[in-house]
Amino acid sequence: MKVYNTLTRQKEELKPIKEGEFRIYACGPTVYNYIHIGNARPICVFDVLRRYLEYKGNNVIFVQNFTDIDDKIINRANDEGVTFSEISEKYISEYKTDSSGLNVREATIHPKATENIDEIISIIETLIEKGYAYEAEGDVYFSPLKFKEYGKLSHQPLDDLMAGARINIGEKKKESMDFALWKASKPGEPFWKSPWGEGRPGWHIECSAMSRKYLGKTIDIHCGGQDLVFPHHENEIAQSECCNGVPFSNYWMHNGFITVDNEKMSKSKGNFFTVRDVAKQFGYEPIRLLMISCHYRSPINYSYDSLMQCKASLTRLHTCRDSLDFALSNTKEEGTLREELSKEFTAFTEKFCEAMEDDLNTADAIGTLFDLVRYINKTVLGTESSAADIKAAMEIFDTLTGILGIVYNENSGEADDTDATAIEALIEERTAARKEKNWAKADEIRNKLTDMGIVLEDTPQGVKWHKA
Repeated sequence: MKVYNTLTRQKEELKPIKEGEFRIYACGPTVYNYIHIGNARPICVFDVLRRYLEYKGNNVIFVQNFTDIDDKIINRANDEGVTFSEISEKYISEYKTDSSGLNVREATIHPKATENIDEIISIIETLIEKGYAYEAEGDVYFSPLKFKEYGKLSHQPLDDLMAGARINIGEKKKESMDFALWKASKPGEPFWKSPWGEGRPGWHIECSAMSRKYLGKTIDIHCGGQDLVFPHHENEIAQSECCNGVPFSNYWMHNGFITVDNEKMSKSKGNFFTVRDVAKQFGYEPIRLLMISCHYRSPINYSYDSLMQCKASLTRLHTCRDSLDFALSNTKEEGTLREELSKEFTAFTEKFCEAMEDDLNTADAIGTLFDLVRYINKTVLGTESSAADIKAAMEIFDTLTGILGIVYNENSGEADDTDATAIEALIEERTAARKEKNWAKADEIRNKLTDMGIVLEDTPQGVKWHKA
């Protein structure tokens, strides 16, 4: 498998440090609010990466952190008159609700910044001892200018980085580019004891500490949104490599931005949407499909039309899967798998994997999936097929959709058991009328079902129905 490495700006063969195992760190949310659709993209994209690597037989240790102490969390807690931990725990729970709705598998480990203060302090102490960091009246700052490779991830000249740096009021740093590893506590703020006094960690140091603690000094893949390349990931590299003396991550993968109706998402523009609000209107599954519908490094445009297209696409997929279930339940002959089907299913799998092996090209992989659906509809569902044929179609369908993490929500428009019994009785009555060639009665029953909002589909395996 080849992936585009942001560090080298080229596609590289993906080789793990330990054969058959990938250690991946993904930057998680700062938990002070519901996640927005921009947050949804990396968690869906890198969930697919994890699923594919596991499908190929690898063990994946996937770490995604929660930043549960931050200015935004503290400000929200003060506004609501509660503790910072009440805010963070509330939105960790809300995050898990949304990620579960998006069919994102839970991380192997979900560490919190506040649970790793000792590890954070240990790294800061080492950086001070090595001369890369310094204490200033209770604050501790890192000096990027002392790290000769600073800027190697973002590929920006040092002069350009320095030009955009500022020293804000109240900061005690020596150079404008220096960034905080530890912040002295202010009145009313939560704090932890440290060698430099009471305070709390800076943002960047959290991930360096948690990555090292749970995955080791050098990891296989570090991933996140493109907006994190600088300064967050650049600073992580500087801290970690200066502290540990070895490369931080062998591969860096970053997903592209999301626009809303071709404009940058912004609260001031009124085009800022949380996953929760969008899911209430469209459901979670169309959001997930949209997030992986184009190549992960390309920008993606969120719009009403794009989500409606995803809903329509998912309907096609669910219909195919439901039809396979129906066909199997109405097929008595086990039979043997047709050789033609076996060869075609192998070819579809190989084509799907070729797309995924080419820098996680989910767009082409999804295209292959829909080619498969057309083939199944015509060759398996459109003809007299044995149970073996149908089971093989179900297996490849479930495998490919499982890697992508789609086709997991049951249709919400199913009738309850009482309605279903009445509907199936009418269908049986219509079938009997057709056998007797009583076309008028058959049409009358069909019209009655149509008025009830029931759509009938005559298939080689029998009559299939669903709500309109």
